[in-house]
Amino acid sequence: MSETGTSVVDCSKLKRALESAVLVDPKLAAVIELVGYPSPRTRPVEFVTLLQVIVSQQVSTRAASAINDRLLILCGGKVTWRKILNRSGDQLRECGLSWRKVGYVRGLAEMIRKKELDLELLKSMDTDSVVAHLVKVRGLGRWSAEIFAMFALGHQDIFPVDDLALQVAVQRYHGLRQKPSPKETAKLAEKWSPERSAVALLMWKYYGATTLD
Repeated sequence: MSETGTSVVDCSKLKRALESAVLVDPKLAAVIELVGYPSPRTRPVEFVTLLQVIVSQQVSTRAASAINDRLLILCGGKVTWRKILNRSGDQLRECGLSWRKVGYVRGLAEMIRKKELDLELLKSMDTDSVVAHLVKVRGLGRWSAEIFAMFALGHQDIFPVDDLALQVAVQRYHGLRQKPSPKETAKLAEKWSPERSAVALLMWKYYGATTLD
């Protein structure tokens, strides 16, 4: 169970978190020297953040950005749950969403309209409770819930083990012959607790720096 924090959304705290992680795993210092400190990531605790998490599932970063840009234009410069419900499925599909994701984002908007999902309530929850709450939403799995907890709620001890890039980064970091499974990744990441969110940011940067286009 993880408590809330701000280590992944504040530059100085992110740096201190990684310095603490280096104390228990000195090898991380070499990664920091290679790629530098990662930048903080922060997102608002709003409908649009969860929508963007859904959009980003199983598509490239570039594709997700293009879809989000089209949704922004469709919604007149600000994406809200009301505007999503007021747009047709065909309009959302033309932005690049699959029909399945159209159903997900409209379902999410409907849950907020009916007050079945209270985003403000999530601010007082620990990580396990946030995940348990969000996975009830169609289209939001554990990875999505953990990403929201990290970047919107500022939870400091999360390592999204289902993330393919993190699995590959951990494989390279440890010089493994095969990509570790989510369970194996979780085991390897245990030593970075309670600063796993900060290390995850570092590992994402390390993955990007060591991956050829």
